[in-house]
Amino acid sequence: MAKKEHPLSALEKFLPPNTLDFVLEYFKKYSIWLTLTKERKTILGDYRPPANEKAIHKISINGDLNPYHFLITLLHEIAHLEVYLFHKNKVAPHGQEWKTTFSQILKPVLQAKIFPEDISEALQGYLKNPGASSCSDPKLYRALYKYDIKKNCAVLVEQLSIGQKFKSSDGRLFQKLSNLRTRSKCEEISTKKLYFFHGIAEVYLIE
Repeated sequence: MAKKEHPLSALEKFLPPNTLDFVLEYFKKYSIWLTLTKERKTILGDYRPPANEKAIHKISINGDLNPYHFLITLLHEIAHLEVYLFHKNKVAPHGQEWKTTFSQILKPVLQAKIFPEDISEALQGYLKNPGASSCSDPKLYRALYKYDIKKNCAVLVEQLSIGQKFKSSDGRLFQKLSNLRTRSKCEEISTKKLYFFHGIAEVYLIE
């Protein structure tokens, strides 16, 4: 099925209030083809450089992200675009060049106080050494997760009580046994095997 094109103004419903004009500046400056995708477990966004000088820059973003997470992810990929223009493929994907560029792009958004205080505080900490994904920083991920629309009784493992049972993303059933520093020790109910889940892993409550 052919992909349906929409005007850039349609982006407004995916973004925090009063940020569309800020984002559109990049679309005016660069030739960008933006695709919104269904949920992808392994990545939130992706940047693909042009195949030739006349081609466009391709960015894809998960369309189910909350507005704050969507904006951060889009700017993350635009930072990849700018690094590519200056360095092509001669630098590491999330090396110092990208870290500096991403921080510079986000600075005016932070100054404009677009984000709630908890996200803004976590984001400033994350930008001291940004990683490949916002999910790589537990504090930022927790702050952003608070603004997600939860589906199917989704929670983070660290939010579960000891002894509580849950279902993992692949459908297996577990019981939480104890909390460690960053992970929780859990037992798979059918096999009695022990597993260690990161505290910010999303799982599903058993009703």
